[in-house]
Amino acid sequence: MGASKKINMLEGSLWDKLIVFALPLAFTGMLQQLYNAADVAVLGRFVSDHAVAAVGNNVPVIGLIISFCMGLALGVNVVVARALGMKNDRKAAEAVRTSFLTAIVFGIIALIIGEIFADSAMDWLDVPDSVRDLSLVYLRVYLLGMPFLAVYNFLAAIFRSQGDTQTPLWALLIASLFNIFGNLAAVLVLDWGVAGVALATALANLLSAVILFVKLTRLEGPLKLNPAELLKVDGFSLKRIVRIGLPAGVQGAVYSLSNLVIQSAINSLGPEAMAGSVAAFTIEINVYCFINAFSLAATTFVSQNYGARNLERCSRVMWVVLGLNMCVTVLMTALVLIFSRDLLGIFSSNEEVIALGMIRILWVVVPQPLSVVMDTLSGCMRGYGYSMPPAMVTLIVVCSVRLIWVYTAFPLAPTYETLMMVYPLSWVITMIGLIILYVRLVHRLRKSKAVETEL
Repeated sequence: MGASKKINMLEGSLWDKLIVFALPLAFTGMLQQLYNAADVAVLGRFVSDHAVAAVGNNVPVIGLIISFCMGLALGVNVVVARALGMKNDRKAAEAVRTSFLTAIVFGIIALIIGEIFADSAMDWLDVPDSVRDLSLVYLRVYLLGMPFLAVYNFLAAIFRSQGDTQTPLWALLIASLFNIFGNLAAVLVLDWGVAGVALATALANLLSAVILFVKLTRLEGPLKLNPAELLKVDGFSLKRIVRIGLPAGVQGAVYSLSNLVIQSAINSLGPEAMAGSVAAFTIEINVYCFINAFSLAATTFVSQNYGARNLERCSRVMWVVLGLNMCVTVLMTALVLIFSRDLLGIFSSNEEVIALGMIRILWVVVPQPLSVVMDTLSGCMRGYGYSMPPAMVTLIVVCSVRLIWVYTAFPLAPTYETLMMVYPLSWVITMIGLIILYVRLVHRLRKSKAVETEL
C-alpha cells in the first residue's frame, strides 16, 4: 500500500483528515448495506413481498451477529492504532496476527451457534407461517458466509488503524458488484429464489475477505500479515482486543437485541408492516453509515493521539467530529425526506407498504441527530480504551426502555406508529447518560495528566 493512503493523525489540521478518513468508511458501510438492499430489491421486484418479508425478519438476527463482530473488530482498531501512535511496531505486528486468527475463530463460532438456533430464532420472532420457511432458508444459507464476514471486518479495522479506509472500500465495491449480479443470476437464471440470493451474499463476503487478506500479505511495515506466522497469537494483544472490543460488541448487539423484540411486535401487524419496515430500514441504515463512519474516525484518531499522550488533540477530535457528523447527518436526513416515497418505491409498489415505510422514516430517520451525539461520544470513549461504561449505559437504557414500551404502550395502542415512537425516546435517555460519562472521563484524564506533570 502506498504511503498516500496513510493519514498523519498526530499532527496538522483535523477536519480535512477526518473527512478523508470518514467518507470512504461511510461508503464502505453503504456498500455493506447494499448487500441487504440488493437482496430486498431483487426479491421484491422479481419474487414477492413475502420474500422481502422473509429477508426483513432476519435483519435483527443478522444485525445482532454482525454488530457483535464489528464491536470486536473495533477492539482491533484501537489496539493497533494505539501501538502505531506509540511507535511500537512490534506490538502492532503482534496485534495484527492475533486479530486474524481471532476473526476466524469468531466467525466459525457465530456460524455454528447461528445454525443451531436458527429455527428457534423464528419462534422468538414469532414469524408468521406464511414466510417462516423462506425466512429460515435465507438465514441458514446467509450464515455460511459469517467466517468470511468476520475476517473482512477485522482486516478492515487493521487498514483503518493507520488511516487507510480506501482499500476496504474498493474490496467491498468489487464484492458488492458480484453480489448484485449474483442475486440477479440466482433469481432470473437459476430460479433459486431466497436461497440463491443468500448464497450470492455469502460468496460476496468470501470475495471481500480474500481481497483484504491478499492486500495485507503484500504490505510493507508492521501491519504486514505473514502467512507463516498466522498461528503466533499474542496473549496480551488478545486480552486488550477483547477488553475493548467485547463491550463495544455488546453495545452494538444490544440495539439488535432490542430490535428483535420490536421485530416480533412488527410481525404481529402482518406482512405489509414487515415489508414496509425492512424497506425503510434499508434506507435509514445508509444514513447511519455516515454517523458510524465519523464515530469510527473519532475512535481511531483518539486512539493514536492518546497513544502519543496528546489529550488536547483528543479533545479537539471530539468537537470536530461532532460538528462534521451533525452537518452531514442533517443533509442526509433532508435528502431522504425529499425522496422518501421514490426510495421506498424501489422496494415495493404496494401503497400500504410505502405508507408504513414513511411512518418509520419520520420517527427513526428525522431524529438521527440524537445518534450523532451518542455515537461520537461513544467512539471517543472507546478510543481512550474506556469501552465498558458506554456499553453498560446503552445496555441498561435501550433494552429497558424498549422492552417496557413494547409490553406496555404498544398493547394499549397496537399500531406501527406506536412501535416507532420508542426509537427517539430511547435515544434521548441514552444520550444524556453518555454525555455524563464523557464529561467525567475527560475530567479524570486531565486530572491524571496534571498529577503526572507535577511529579
